[in-house]
Amino acid sequence: MFSLKRFFAVVKARNIEFFRDRSSLGWNLMFPVLLLIGFSFIFSGNGRSAYKIGVIEQVQTEQQANKDDFLKTKYIDFIDYQSLTKAQLKLSQHSIDLVIDFKQHNYWVNENSPKSYLVEKIFLAEEQGFTREITQGKGIRYIDWALPGILGMNMMFSCLFGVGYVIVRYRKNSVLKRLKATPLSALEFVTAQLISRLFIVMFISSIVYIGCNAFLDFYMLGSYVDLFIVAMLGAFCLISLGLLVASRSKSEELTGGLLNLTTWPMMMLSGVWFSLEGAPDGLKDFAQLLPLTHLVAGARAIITEGASLSDISNHLYVLIIMSTLFLALGAYLFDWNSER
Repeated sequence: MFSLKRFFAVVKARNIEFFRDRSSLGWNLMFPVLLLIGFSFIFSGNGRSAYKIGVIEQVQTEQQANKDDFLKTKYIDFIDYQSLTKAQLKLSQHSIDLVIDFKQHNYWVNENSPKSYLVEKIFLAEEQGFTREITQGKGIRYIDWALPGILGMNMMFSCLFGVGYVIVRYRKNSVLKRLKATPLSALEFVTAQLISRLFIVMFISSIVYIGCNAFLDFYMLGSYVDLFIVAMLGAFCLISLGLLVASRSKSEELTGGLLNLTTWPMMMLSGVWFSLEGAPDGLKDFAQLLPLTHLVAGARAIITEGASLSDISNHLYVLIIMSTLFLALGAYLFDWNSER
């Protein structure tokens, strides 16, 4: 028979356990505040741009600004490109919405982009006598552009939460305390966890990609081998980060908060859903500190641009350095028993 006395006793005990855990209580209070402050800083304020337009050799056309009223249009970011080819590539990948060459009186649109359609209407309402062009090459769907970000985000959650919670549960249940009595070293244990999770993540991600590709026929210009290498290196880096986050804590609530603090910036600022083209320089510099940024950028370059590993070597070097740093710190700070 259901006993209200036992029921309320358990509720009381769990509430007392939570409120006595000051780290978890503090995190649950502070995380929403930090999240709101971060979003208000990044996405709020007057004059946020709704569209992004690439202007060929914009520096040379600044003298024409008084004549070209369109350049004064609010809520549009005008991004300078010295190379028409690069601007067209960005347009085809939905990174920008229109390309304009004021000197030659030409403009380019992406007919597969709703934003490109809308911003063209705005442009033609202000300017006349421009020749309409369409981006060259095979059209790219938004799903093709977003694919690296979606798979990368799924890998991020699997790597961080799949490792972080397991380690904390092992520590909380005294499994790590028992393992400490064996000849197993911290580096051996951490490395074993890393390799196990790496195999699982790559296996699942490969199955998801192959299965979805059979129905959606994803856009692919580069090498599948190069894509697999980038994905594996990115997963390795994210797993190392997850091990570092869980290296000391025995509180699942606190670890969950720390993992949320780690994943939210990457989910919003790593180019998963939208390009940071035209964003403030400080924001783009911060995004370069996030592992997912380099994973998504490298994979997207291979898929949509046909880049080779040498072309994206800068992203690979950053992932290698981050992986080494996270793994070394995780092994050094790793605690078998309890949080200190």
